[in-house]
Amino acid sequence: MFSGFWNDLPAQSIGLSPMDGVTDHPYRFIQKKYSNPDVMMTEFTSAEGVSRNALKLFRDFRFDETQRPIVAQIFGNEPRAFLHYGCDSLLLGFDGIDINMGCPAKSVRQHGSGAALILTPDLAQELVRQTRQGIHDFVNGLELESIPELKQKTRTMIMERHRGLPPEYQARREIPVSVKTRVGFDAPVIKDWIETLLEVEPAVISVHGRTLKQLYSGSANWDLIGQAAEVAKNTPTKVFGNGDVRTPEQAQEKFAHYGVDGILVGRATFGDPWLIGEMRRYRDSDWSADFEYREPSVENRINIAIEHSRIYAETYPNEHFLPMRKHLAWYIKGFPFASEYRVRLMMADSAEEVESVLEEFRGKLNTGTPNEAHQ
Repeated sequence: MFSGFWNDLPAQSIGLSPMDGVTDHPYRFIQKKYSNPDVMMTEFTSAEGVSRNALKLFRDFRFDETQRPIVAQIFGNEPRAFLHYGCDSLLLGFDGIDINMGCPAKSVRQHGSGAALILTPDLAQELVRQTRQGIHDFVNGLELESIPELKQKTRTMIMERHRGLPPEYQARREIPVSVKTRVGFDAPVIKDWIETLLEVEPAVISVHGRTLKQLYSGSANWDLIGQAAEVAKNTPTKVFGNGDVRTPEQAQEKFAHYGVDGILVGRATFGDPWLIGEMRRYRDSDWSADFEYREPSVENRINIAIEHSRIYAETYPNEHFLPMRKHLAWYIKGFPFASEYRVRLMMADSAEEVESVLEEFRGKLNTGTPNEAHQ
């Protein structure tokens, strides 16, 4: 097993969880700048789509050097596509590959991907093996021309990205393979499932503490995540926990009671690019009782919302602004007049329009009298 950068992370690592439709390049840039998570992953992308030359999927693989270590997350159920992507990911410059075995979306699971792989353990193992084989083949001299399925346009795009990498990332180097999953499909099967994954020795298994059936309802079961950590305890595979960690104190409690090597934080970061940084600061203070959480001010949130909008527009200049709008609602949530300005932000079509609305919002907060409850 090759663990790569995972072995270089701090003890009790705190990373940004991959989230479909959320953790794109602009979101990760903001999170890295203001919180510096120990590790980050891309949105998940279809391995089959990449191998079939769906060039628009390369949008999800954009990152810059500030975001390292950066892991590409992929999903699918065709082993050969994972073999191809093992090669592609190295040329694209990623530090690792994570295989999604936890997505509960119907469009994913009905094709046997995501969390549905919990029901097909042999296939799940084969996807890990083939991804690792693709990495091995490339390190040992495989060229893109040897993959007949890749069209010339796809090869050209990959190589353009490759030539833009720093020299050390253009070298043929091994990278680790990890897995993100859930505690079960309809019901928890954590012991058997983790033992199955350990047979193919992923560098890390990240466990979301819900079954597929639960989706994101109820509470994440950290007792089951703790069981996963216990099963992997005497192996080289690390276990990260994921689910319902919203404060530095909760992060400390998870590390203290469940034996995980790391935590991935997801939805709690919405509108709060400082949260993981505060968790790391609490950790680095040795979980000191004197720690005080620095609550982001409305001024800071407005400034970051404007910055985030500009980065989104610069990154995707030819795309619709719609995917950015949800972030804007998260940034102003909880402040006076939020509902009024949320409606306007949900119609914004440019970074300039966002800045205009938010500057008006700032002025009203500074001079106005709230006439509504915080929303």
